[in-house]
This record gives sequence, structure tokens and C-alpha cells, in this order.
Amino acid sequence: MTQYRLIFDGPVILGAGLAGLTAALSATKGTGKKALVLSPTPLATGCSSAWAQGGMAAALSGEDSPALHAADTLAAGAGLCDPVAVALLTREGPQAVRDLATLGAPFDRKADGAFVLSLEAAHAKARVARVGGDGAGAAIMAAVIAAVRATPAIEVREHARARRLLQDDTGRVVGVLAEIDGDLVEIRSHAVILATGGVGGLYAVTTTPAEVRGEGLGLAALAGATIADPEFVQFHPTAIDIGRDPAPLATEALRGEGSILRNADGKAFMADYHPAKELAPRDVVARAIHAERAAGRGAFLDATEAVGVHFPHEFPAVFEACQSAGIDPRREMIPVTPAVHYHMGGVATGLDGRASLPGLYAAGECASTGVQGANRLASNSLLEAAVFGARAGRAAAAEGRAGGEPVSLAPLPDLPDAALQTLRKAMSRDAGVIRDAWGLARLLSQIEALEPAYGPCPTIVAARLIVEAALARRESRGGHFRSDFPATAEPTRTFVTLESADAAVRYAAE
Repeated sequence: MTQYRLIFDGPVILGAGLAGLTAALSATKGTGKKALVLSPTPLATGCSSAWAQGGMAAALSGEDSPALHAADTLAAGAGLCDPVAVALLTREGPQAVRDLATLGAPFDRKADGAFVLSLEAAHAKARVARVGGDGAGAAIMAAVIAAVRATPAIEVREHARARRLLQDDTGRVVGVLAEIDGDLVEIRSHAVILATGGVGGLYAVTTTPAEVRGEGLGLAALAGATIADPEFVQFHPTAIDIGRDPAPLATEALRGEGSILRNADGKAFMADYHPAKELAPRDVVARAIHAERAAGRGAFLDATEAVGVHFPHEFPAVFEACQSAGIDPRREMIPVTPAVHYHMGGVATGLDGRASLPGLYAAGECASTGVQGANRLASNSLLEAAVFGARAGRAAAAEGRAGGEPVSLAPLPDLPDAALQTLRKAMSRDAGVIRDAWGLARLLSQIEALEPAYGPCPTIVAARLIVEAALARRESRGGHFRSDFPATAEPTRTFVTLESADAAVRYAAE
């Protein structure tokens, strides 16, 4: 691979999902700055945003309010949400949805032009704006991509992967070393925005693209950035269990429409686990399904009465996935299993996306703004990407100092596919829906065994941080459930660096 240098007048954005592209649009709007977007895959592929079925939650009706939306978000977050960040999200959320509609996102509308709004689990009001039932992510991304393509100040480079963050001798981030079409390129910039998505690809069963495996989190940690709440991984309760990788998703809205979770005997089992039954918080539903499957009773989503003959029109993506496996959800129950769906943790940021390192920003799922807490409220993820992506783009464009010369230019190593698949299976086994100290310690030993050959690899670092934080948190809360510590302790967030995480594990082992 050859190497050359590019000096760029504007932020460099790693990732081309909703957060990254929104950041690019915001960074260039009326600022006179350019934005460079690096995407490892062609636009609209390889990002979770385009796969989102649910929609965007916002207070868009007269019966709702940002305060009510905030209350539901705080309740779902199980004591770990930042109330200031939540208030900002829910206050700016309605305009973010309207802005996307102005860009061309074809949200479902009523005859009078009002948004069609759906009810999802743990929401007190119907507030989820959708597109074609279950096609919100793809449609929203199509509109945003069209806007990006039409903006001359935004340059998009596909087939481009970040290989390390560049820092000067003060620790300031001054650019990125990227692999673009086989060449190593040193890109100097006054700001870098991480918008690389979550960690689903670190697990054997996930609903996210395989490319999304915590690389942004690992890059930031290796540079010395503070990471927040990495132990909190959300498992969507109803991935469609048909042996696919990634697993297709049976959207939350199916339960919102009245679909019932049953075991192989036909028993509706959710009443045994929570009074809200199918509309219980995601972590509760995921553990209930896990328990039924572990007991050999199986778990199925029965939409035959709630949706029935309307399936092809109301939920076309789910219908197509089921049909491809020989299942007719109009007449048959859908086999389901919990799968990694979202990472509440990430690079710790402020309200404008600033990370702990000067010159570094993060937005979307790879960031931790404090909005999602210990358990993300359904359909808040696209909203967070839009709201905080825009804020990060504006703030990064305003950065004026480029910093000194980079200290090191060596690319960070990759993890070979065979080792990655072994890691994914181990993560699902020991850092999954239910965890304990013995399994987490076994998993940490496996990760440590990979490090001499493949470290410092961002993917391994991301996995290590999740496991170390899960070991250190000796309680159960939200998406983190410890069978050996099932009670909930005092609410405290996790803030670690790569070095301090090791110390936390040593304390937990005492």
C-alpha cells in the first residue's frame, strides 16, 4: 500500500449512517466549510440506520409533549440517563423529524397531513413516525443521501476505512490514517467525527450489519478517549430465528399492534414475567424469551390475529423475511430470539458531540451522550442520530486549530475472520442477555489470548471494554443483567479509559 497526505479544510467524518451524514450536512450548511465522509461500504449499505424498521419517536401530536417523551426515556434508562441530554433530545426531536420530512423522507401521513404515529413498548403515547409500516430507516437514508449527493461541499469516499486516529504530541486529534481503495492516506483535519455505529458485529446473533463491530469505540479508546457505559448492550427481543447472520428483525411495532408472544405449546407467557406483558421494556422481554428458549419451550411471535392478512402491506420487510424462510406470518407464528440490536455505551461526549480529546467528536450509536441510559427507549436511536449528529457537525465545523504534526502513522492491526467468528460466539455466550462473573472472566481470558497476535486491534479493544465494565458492574440494571448480582444498586454511570478499565476489573475480582 502506498501512502500520501491530504490536508482537508473541514471535519472528517468516519461513518455514513444517519448520524454521519446529518453531521456532514450540518457542518457545511452556511459555514463555508467542507466535510469529508469516509464510508467502508457504498452509501445505504453497511450501516444500521438503513436497516431500522421502527421509525423516529418524537412529540408530534397535540396529545403529547417533549416532557412526556422525556419521562418515558428516563424511565426506560433505569436511572442512568442524563436528564439534560434527554430534555435536549425530546425538545429538538420534533423539528428534527420535520427537517427530515423537508429533505424528502416520506413519513406516513393522515389525510390532513399530520404524521401517522404508532405506539411502541414503554411509550405512554403513540409518537413513532414511520414510513410504509416498517421501512423508516431505508427511506430516511435515501432522502439524506440524496441531499448529501446534492451538496458540493460534501465529499464522500466509499471503500474507505479508518486505520487509526492521528494525534500530535499534546494528544490532540489532528486527523485520521485511512485505507482508501487500497492506499494508506494521512488525512489532516481540524476535527474528526466518529459516527461508526455500534457493536453488533462483535456478537454471533445480531440484527445489525456485520461491518458494525465497535471500531470507532476501539479507535477512540486506543487514542486515550473516555468511554462511557460500555457494558450496556441492548438485545432486541424479537429477531427472526431462521439461522441468518445478521438475523432479520420483527419490529417492535408488531407487539404494539397487539401481537402475542407464545411458546411452542401456544401459551402466552409474558404475563408470567411482567404486568405490561408484550409492551414491557425490551430487556424484560428479551430475558423472558431467553428463559422460555432455555427451558426448551421455544418462543414465537403470533401476529395472525393482530395483523393477519394485512401483513404484506403493513409490515412488508418482516413479511418478506418470513416468506424467504418458508413462513407465512399471516397464518403461522414467527420463531424469535433475542439478538444484539443497540449499544447504549460509547465514546463519552457532551451535548455538542465533543469527546474528551481535543479535536475528536462522536455522534450516533458509537457516542454516549447520556440519552440512552441503561436501556434505550424504542425508536429513540434514529432521533438521537439526527439531533446529535447535527449538533456535532456544527461544533466540529467551528473548530479552528489544526494542531501539530502527528506522532505516529502506523496502521492498527485487523482481526482475521476466523478469530472474529470465535470472538463473536464467545461474546454471545458470556456477555449476552444474562451474565455472571465466571462466564465474563472466561471471556476476558479468551480476549487476552488474542491480544499478543492481533493487538492493539480496535475490535478487540471494544470487546474488552464491554467485558471489563460488565465484570466491574456488580448489579443488574437495564440491558445489563448479572445472575450472580440480580439486585439493583445505587445508580452510577461507568466512565473509563482503556487503562482505568483494567483497574476496575482488578477491583471487581477482589
